[in-house]
Amino acid sequence: MRDRLLASALTATVAFVSLAMPVDAQQPAFTVAPGAAAPVPTATPLPVPGLETPPPSILPAIPQVAPGYAPPANAPLPNGDLVGIAQLPFVGIKLEDAIAMALQRNTNLAVDESNLRIANYQVVAAKGAYDVNFELQPEYQHEVEPAESPFATGPNDGPVTQISTGAKAGFTGQTPFGTQYSLTGSMMATNNDTIYNSYNPFYQTAIALNITQPLLRGTGGGNAARRQLILATQQAQVQETSILTDASQTITNVADTYWDLVSAWRNVGIQEEGLRNAAAQAASTRRQAQRGYSPPIDVVQSTTQINVFQNNIYSALQEVQTLQNQLKSEILANPADPLWTANLVPTSAVLELPPEPTVDQLILSALKNRPEIAQLRAQRLIANANLAYYKNQLLPQIDLNAGVTTNGFAGVPTDLSGTPLFQTLVNQTNSLNSLINVYNAGAAPADQIPTIVDNFGSTPAYQTGKYGQSWTNALDFRFPTYTLSFTIHFPLQNRSAKANYGIAQEQARQIAVQELSLLQRVRAEATNAIQALREARYRLNSATAARVAAQQVLASEQRLYAAGTSTTFLVLQRQITLANTEGQELAAQTDLNKAVAQLNQVAGTNFSQYNIQVMSLGGNTLGTVTPTNDVLPLPADARVSPQPPRQ
Repeated sequence: MRDRLLASALTATVAFVSLAMPVDAQQPAFTVAPGAAAPVPTATPLPVPGLETPPPSILPAIPQVAPGYAPPANAPLPNGDLVGIAQLPFVGIKLEDAIAMALQRNTNLAVDESNLRIANYQVVAAKGAYDVNFELQPEYQHEVEPAESPFATGPNDGPVTQISTGAKAGFTGQTPFGTQYSLTGSMMATNNDTIYNSYNPFYQTAIALNITQPLLRGTGGGNAARRQLILATQQAQVQETSILTDASQTITNVADTYWDLVSAWRNVGIQEEGLRNAAAQAASTRRQAQRGYSPPIDVVQSTTQINVFQNNIYSALQEVQTLQNQLKSEILANPADPLWTANLVPTSAVLELPPEPTVDQLILSALKNRPEIAQLRAQRLIANANLAYYKNQLLPQIDLNAGVTTNGFAGVPTDLSGTPLFQTLVNQTNSLNSLINVYNAGAAPADQIPTIVDNFGSTPAYQTGKYGQSWTNALDFRFPTYTLSFTIHFPLQNRSAKANYGIAQEQARQIAVQELSLLQRVRAEATNAIQALREARYRLNSATAARVAAQQVLASEQRLYAAGTSTTFLVLQRQITLANTEGQELAAQTDLNKAVAQLNQVAGTNFSQYNIQVMSLGGNTLGTVTPTNDVLPLPADARVSPQPPRQ
């Protein structure tokens, strides 16, 4: 009976397979031998609906990739050590210390600090336009002139020799209002051998004060030196705020990396805890299988879970290595620093949660503390200075020039009585006086003519002397000179000034657009920062609740397994769920720490939050480099030996 049932079932199976095959795909089940009787033909079965052969899929051709590819048969097992790092002892580092090191040793901040010092030097250089300049010019001159007339000849009617010695000194400068001034004094002693020279030697002195005051172009904001000082001062302010902006971003970057490293180390712990739980479950499953209570496949499942957690541990260690290098790159400046080989472990506690501010409160704090706001204000002052200067350049140039010079003169009088000219004048004077005396003898007293006084060759007493008398005459304003003039200059079209003024207007408009853009960005950042803080807190609360529940479920499932009412699969699933919820809680806590750091950056309170003094940013880096040393020296065979100078 059993055999008949098996034969009937086999026949029905063969018939079903025959019906399922398409007609043109059926093949005879046996071969008819020559001369044998042919089997009785049967009717062709009809196709069964729904069992038709689907059309072949159109697949792309696959190239032969890495023929013979296979993992190495005897690959050494990894030991989990971090490359280039001493595994023990662990070196603890606080977040405050990491930030301080980053701000003091960060190479970018060091360069920014150097640029700030350069900007401050440029301010000093701009102030140099108002320095008082002193000029001293000693002079010696030896001159021989030909005898051009009988009254300008030397001894024996020969050439005139004149020797002059003296000096000229003075102070020049300008004021912030564009006034240019000069105060000079000069002295010159002259010796010559002119036969009709009344003084030999004679001494000339002078004190001169000259002032040039712009009346239109060059006044107020149109003063070039004043504009340059404003630009240099505000540019230094821009550079300083740029440093603060970079420093604030550095603080946030270090904080983010720090909390990521905290998360990475804690993730290693989570995966190790999962590995221990999987190993304990595998040992329990193995005992159950040895006693026949569990199938052997459960042992394979447990072993597979152990391998999964081991893989997760190695991945977590790789993340630790990456983040350690990233943090070291942010806080270290010297590639030979011993901390590069340290196994860094964060030791700071979780950040204290600040009260959630409103959007308006956060925006007000940002406008008060953010360095970008101060930077934009400085750029606005620069644009205003350029606008005022180029607007002033549209005016014509009218300068008032005023000067006063007091001259001094003194000399040693010479005796000219023996010269032919003076002798002739004396004789003529005597003859005229004789005629006057004859006339006066017969004239009434009221009609008498005074005689001519012979004062040829006589000189005033205040002109007799040397340098002392000459300076006295100058200070007494005996021989003053006053000058007053105007300088008027303007181009007929003034296209350069018009074009520069147009450029300044466009730059001022750009600053206005940037101000609006910054306000919009601050508002968006404030909204995002508050939302990120709020969402991170919500996620942390829910993730913590999920982790606690997963722990309870795993403990319950393990008790059920020990009682024989659960399976290895369910226990392993609970272990995976617990590891995942722990990871979600860790991610939520890390995001919350980052949200707090981001909130401080948006509010502009990064420096006050960590009690940071911003006067020595990058100072420990730039001070170790001199302008002449080689940070990256060339190989010995690549250096070029000095060549002797060409003759």
